[in-house]
Amino acid sequence: MKRYFKGDVICTVLIVAILCLLLYMQNDLMARWKLQTLPQELAKMRNLLVAQTSSYRAQVQKPAFTSKPLCKPDTMEPVNVQPSGTPSFNFHHYLRNIHCRDFSLLLNQPTKCNPAPFLLIAVKSLANEFEKREVVRKTWGATGLLKGVQITTIFLLGVPRNQSVLPGWKQLLQYESDAYRDVLLWNFQDTFFNLTLKEIHFLKWVHTFCPGVQFIFKGDADVYVNIDNILELLKEQKANQDLFIGDIIYQAQPIRSKKSKYFIPEIVYGQGIYPNYAGGGGFLMSGFTAERLYAACQQVDLFPIDDVYLGMCLMRIGLKPTAHEGFRTFGIVRPSAAPHLQVYDPCFYKELMVVHSLTVPEIWLMWNMLHDPKIVCNKRVLVKKPFRWTERKQSLGGKAGHLN
Repeated sequence: MKRYFKGDVICTVLIVAILCLLLYMQNDLMARWKLQTLPQELAKMRNLLVAQTSSYRAQVQKPAFTSKPLCKPDTMEPVNVQPSGTPSFNFHHYLRNIHCRDFSLLLNQPTKCNPAPFLLIAVKSLANEFEKREVVRKTWGATGLLKGVQITTIFLLGVPRNQSVLPGWKQLLQYESDAYRDVLLWNFQDTFFNLTLKEIHFLKWVHTFCPGVQFIFKGDADVYVNIDNILELLKEQKANQDLFIGDIIYQAQPIRSKKSKYFIPEIVYGQGIYPNYAGGGGFLMSGFTAERLYAACQQVDLFPIDDVYLGMCLMRIGLKPTAHEGFRTFGIVRPSAAPHLQVYDPCFYKELMVVHSLTVPEIWLMWNMLHDPKIVCNKRVLVKKPFRWTERKQSLGGKAGHLN
């Protein structure tokens, strides 16, 4: 019995040893197989990672003016209602969403600058201002050849904030765009503090669709522009050099009064003086400068007042705007401007470049009077004093001012 018992034990030990040896050999073979296939697995993982990264980049780096907006139309114009019922701008919300600066282009004119114009006229307008756009088209903003150079006009619009005031506005603007081919419409609310968005999107449009333009006039729809004088001025200028001319405002202070349309709290702008800037009613720049401003506005944080923001961009590129006596973006003031003339004397307008704050009939009247061959002007009546802030205005702060 003992002999058989010892034989069983020995057999059992041998079987266990053989099983352990086989298990060890199997693990060793698996390890060697993994070592051999590891480069292949790593290559597969690398290819998968590259494919996923490329897909992510394709989603994030969307091309300019895609069909889907990168920002919602109402992102940058939040409004609070005070207990008195007066609406006020929500600057805290504005600062939280200040990075949101890309909106889609709903109506575009991609071939408007083919061929590239000598002068591109860009007019800020609202959806319901058809009469203003029409009088510009029929008078100083007429597209075509003038004095041997090509002039092209476009209108810059955003989505109306109160869409119930203009029912069917989308269809109306589409019809207008089809008829005139001069309407640019972006998918942000067209409000006062969103004019900066209109500024940067226009520069982006010029960069993308009108890179060969030589000069640009940008202004409001309620201005009268003497295009003959503008072209006369541009004869001596070079399109491949810096040029920025307008009604320049010096040493303006931010308005801290909440009752003002131009109220800017310290959390938005803490400095005491704005950089020099041109009145937004109308100014001239070269295509070269427009391209530089487009690059600068990518680096300058948004600011609610568009003409001040452009002054910040000018300071960024180290360009001092040039003041010109013919740009009257604050209108004509009596008696300091011309005490012996009527405000709408055509001989006075004949020497100016831009006059702001005119109605549609006044623009039509001045254009016809200035082109009347029966009217003869004998002498220049231009006042050559630049626009500067008085000490009284500086102490109060303010965006509008007067000549001193």
